[in-house]
Amino acid sequence: MQYLHTMVRVSDLDASLHFYCDLLGLEEVRRKDNEKGRFTLVFLAAPTDSERSARLSAPELELTWNWDPEAYTGGRNFGHLAYRVDDIYAACERLQAGGVTINRPPRDGYMAFVRSPDGISVELLQSGDALEPKEPWASMENTGSW
Repeated sequence: MQYLHTMVRVSDLDASLHFYCDLLGLEEVRRKDNEKGRFTLVFLAAPTDSERSARLSAPELELTWNWDPEAYTGGRNFGHLAYRVDDIYAACERLQAGGVTINRPPRDGYMAFVRSPDGISVELLQSGDALEPKEPWASMENTGSW
């Protein structure tokens, strides 16, 4: 058995690509438009997984955008995506500067949670040992839910 991808439906492809690529740092590795089915699939990979993705089509995040509007609710019941980052503080600063709410700040220097434009929880984990706690993160309260 081999893990291939996680699929999430998105309501605004541009907003989702901005979040996952521009702010979170994933890379688009391929895209498929299906005119008959009226949907677009966009596959993303973490930069360190790009070579494996090109070779194996895994591990990836698949964004599914249905061209006809649909309401998606309950992003929380999906669970969450998790990504290891080199510097959790820098990742959270980049996301926050891009207008993303840090729902669970990295008070411990190790873990944070944010949400995609469609309400999907995304967990960020510090690579290696936790960083020393630092402000403003150490005293920042949770915002909303994750």
